[in-house]
Amino acid sequence: YKSSPDLKAFERRLTEYIACLQPATGRWRMILIVVSVCTATGAWNWLIDPETQKVSFFTSLWNHPFFTISCITLIGLFFAGIHKRVVAPSIIAARCRTVLAEYNMSCDDTGKLILKPRPHVQ
Repeated sequence: YKSSPDLKAFERRLTEYIACLQPATGRWRMILIVVSVCTATGAWNWLIDPETQKVSFFTSLWNHPFFTISCITLIGLFFAGIHKRVVAPSIIAARCRTVLAEYNMSCDDTGKLILKPRPHVQ
């Protein structure tokens, strides 16, 4: 198939937009990984502490500020929508695939258009 200049411009813009999202997505993924590892490490230290079983829940959290702060940070990140930001390019590509399916097209995860064969009408 020959693609029109409009299709080429759309593909160029889509690939450019998805490529621009990649650096921010990488940073959000690193933030999520670091905070998750801190929370897991803090949780491990909190759980193996023999004092945790002897004192109240809030006192045990007060005794483990690293876990408490990292846990609150992780919850805050999820409320801020980090789970959407780490997968933003794939969300954009999936939404484009949904719209492009109406025109017998699709796109890959980088935004490159995929022209499907036209259905034969008899």
